[in-house]
Amino acid sequence: MAKAKVDIGEVWREMKDVQTVYLATSDGDQPRVRPLMLLHADRNLFITTGTGSGKVSQIKKNPKAELSWMLGSMDKPGSMRIIGEAKVVEDRDTKAKIAGMAQWFSMFWKSVDDPGYTLLQIVPRRIVYSRPGDMKAHEFTL
Repeated sequence: MAKAKVDIGEVWREMKDVQTVYLATSDGDQPRVRPLMLLHADRNLFITTGTGSGKVSQIKKNPKAELSWMLGSMDKPGSMRIIGEAKVVEDRDTKAKIAGMAQWFSMFWKSVDDPGYTLLQIVPRRIVYSRPGDMKAHEFTL
């Protein structure tokens, strides 16, 4: 039986509301990769972080960023890679909405107005998706 064609809707459905991913940024000529929690709301991707974190200063100097994570299982692996740009979100309503999704928020910040809280949005430009069990890379330009 032939596999169904991959479309961008399938890609977005693979994204959980909250999931562990790897974020790559650039620190001069040195890539920096770290695991973190990605929040997905209405096809928008967010990261909560400390204002003084390295990722914030790196993104302010060079907004290019990539996210990557595994999908599926050991016997049916797949993957997702998002290539795009990161930006600092200033809108208080958005910051509050995403803070409400982050179960860990109160462990780090007193409120959405805490100056130590920064919300980053990853704006995808391209997505490379390998369906679990298929591993063929499907690329989407957004």
